[in-house]
Amino acid sequence: MKQVLQAAGGGRTRVADVPPPGVRRGGALVRTEWSLISAGTERLVIDLATKSLVGKARARPDLVKKTLEKLRREGLVATYRAVSGRLAGDVPLGYSAAGRVIEVGEGAHGVGVGDLVACAGAGYANHAEVIAVPVNLLARVPQGLDARRACAATLGAIALHGVRVADVRLGEVVVVIGLGLLGQLAVQFLRASGARVVAIDLDPARAELARDLGAEAVVCGGDPDAVVRGLTDGHGADAAVVCAGSESSEPLALAASLCRRRGVVTLVGATGMELDRRVFYANELSLRMSTSYGPGRYDAQYEEKGIDYPYPYVRWTEGRNLRAVMELVAAGDVRLEPLLSHEFAIDEAEQAY
Repeated sequence: MKQVLQAAGGGRTRVADVPPPGVRRGGALVRTEWSLISAGTERLVIDLATKSLVGKARARPDLVKKTLEKLRREGLVATYRAVSGRLAGDVPLGYSAAGRVIEVGEGAHGVGVGDLVACAGAGYANHAEVIAVPVNLLARVPQGLDARRACAATLGAIALHGVRVADVRLGEVVVVIGLGLLGQLAVQFLRASGARVVAIDLDPARAELARDLGAEAVVCGGDPDAVVRGLTDGHGADAAVVCAGSESSEPLALAASLCRRRGVVTLVGATGMELDRRVFYANELSLRMSTSYGPGRYDAQYEEKGIDYPYPYVRWTEGRNLRAVMELVAAGDVRLEPLLSHEFAIDEAEQAY
């Protein structure tokens, strides 16, 4: 089968012929109909892969720390072999897809052969013709929604979880900073929840798209503070959701400056985090981190072993967020078409990237 890969040690993104995966216990095999390129996240993966060793070390100091720990525990030879092996391998790209279930593994409940499902997860929902996905990272597609739109459910779940973490209430004023895919989706989820949205980006086209998708006000190169104060009688926004991707800490600093006293800043994107404590302290601001698609992310018991969280105690797991996104799209409350800019066959993946 065909799969999109990136060499960890550098080189071009390519389409490779690889053996199809086998079905695993607690999971299902899915024949992919559509997968979504998350331009921001996947660009970061490719950029890291193509950096020099020094560049990789600067970009991922956490991995350098792990390497040094391994060096102390196991010695130079073992560490060299492990690092060389990682750099010689391929990284599968993609983490948001949709397709038909073609086989169900033992212990996988809630899906059947022939079901149209949305699939999530790096290492699972890859850009490949057939993918093996654990059951808790699958969600059946509701009636009225096709695979082309369902393949965006994972990206939607990231934005939706960010809105949930901000804990926005009906009628509140919320700033969204960064209007890429996640930001445009966050604008729509906030509007659907009854919030008044101020959307901020440096790109005029993105700002106008956010206005079309429901933002009450947009700021592109103007004075965001004046706009927010004007909408809130001078108090400031109730919350700010940062969806920008930047090495700079400026998006977070801007978010903090726009919030009212005791407001909430939620980080969804990947930015720098060199913050001025005085701003957060003086205004008693809350800084909240939004972890990917929601509760269950990075928990092997949930994601790999299929042990779900009890519904009464964890209402919105990552799997339930996937379903919620698709229901909102199917109902017309969230529009995806304006966000889907290009279409490529898998053979054209290199061109796409």
